[in-house]
Amino acid sequence: MKRYSSPSSPFLAVLMLAGCTNTGPLLVADVPVPNVTTGTNFSFDLGVVDSTAGRYYVTDRNNKSVDVIDTKTNLLVAQITGGFAGCFTAAGTPVANCAGADNAQSGPDGINLIPGTNFIYVGDVASVKVIDKTSNTVVKSISVATGGGASTKFRADEGCFDPDDNIYMISSPEQTPPFSTFISTTSQTVIAKIVFPDSAGLEQCAYDPGTKTFLVNNDGSTPNPDGEIDVIPASFITSFTGSVTAGVPLPAPNASNGFKVFPEGNCDPTGLALGPGTDMAISCREGTVGSALNVLIMDRTSGNILATINAGGSDQIAYDSVTNRYYAAASRWNASGKTINTGGTCSTANPCTPVLNIIDAGSRKLVGQLSTGNNAHSVAVSGTDHKAFVPYSSGTSPAGCSNCTASYPNGGISIFSTQ
Repeated sequence: MKRYSSPSSPFLAVLMLAGCTNTGPLLVADVPVPNVTTGTNFSFDLGVVDSTAGRYYVTDRNNKSVDVIDTKTNLLVAQITGGFAGCFTAAGTPVANCAGADNAQSGPDGINLIPGTNFIYVGDVASVKVIDKTSNTVVKSISVATGGGASTKFRADEGCFDPDDNIYMISSPEQTPPFSTFISTTSQTVIAKIVFPDSAGLEQCAYDPGTKTFLVNNDGSTPNPDGEIDVIPASFITSFTGSVTAGVPLPAPNASNGFKVFPEGNCDPTGLALGPGTDMAISCREGTVGSALNVLIMDRTSGNILATINAGGSDQIAYDSVTNRYYAAASRWNASGKTINTGGTCSTANPCTPVLNIIDAGSRKLVGQLSTGNNAHSVAVSGTDHKAFVPYSSGTSPAGCSNCTASYPNGGISIFSTQ
């Protein structure tokens, strides 16, 4: 692959805001992806950086692969395949170019490193694929859709890892009802399943070592229709006595069981990232027209909202301890800073202008915005290499980006400097 290095690229539109103390991130590379070109709907999902190995991994449905980029050279060095689902329509028909694909039935999706091992866990349709990163091969497929009425056509989406107990949590948001599966990374077997009977869907989770709990964004419940954080004690999972296949309903919080619910207000949450101290950032993608697109900074021990920042509209949000900043891939952003289409989508009539929003974790304020490509909803940061990795689709597919055709026509992976 040819490396595209262009700090002064015409693709770059930097809008640094007042209060930023440096010149801000620059576009340093634009990496092409095989089978992704002008007019292609690049159906990627989440990415993660392994700073020790110097690798960025991102899930790629078009190629039924996990794409691997060397964080030093900015080169695509591998595409890991091995049974990933690829793209399917809502009717369950496979579609090679991912045009009109239904995310709920497509994969791969979420991706997580398992520190201390050679393994990467990747959500896929009805399963979690285990990658050995030393050989770049899929070495196991773990079923997460058995029993309890679970469908085998829906994806396991976003996950998180508990290194204290060697447990991996991943959610299946489109199942009826949604549920989360817990996998022992020691035995690579399912050990528990929690069902969310009152949930509109499940999003990103994180494990908090300070409180030894799993935190998961819940799209909505009866008391909190626009989102909440559900807090699940790891001790409940390690002592789980319910049916592994059928699962147990999410226990109601009480004074002794350690479960908690933190309301998120008018949010419709997506991404979640642990920040400094007890802060965590929650990306909101409100579905009601006229609602502000926000990022919430919440105290993850109490649920208190410490700041509300008009910088939402993203899917994945990442925290970088080197810069002490959050990076939010706001594919649904527009100049008004508000939701412009019902459901929070982009359209030809009311297009979005995707940006990478940059939030200072100390001041809890927006300090910068970078123009990004179409549907650029995913971001991962290498603090070691001072780079942010942001995949994007071609300028015309999916429809609804007003500034993408000329600036980012082909689809690929943008790499920004964070220095």
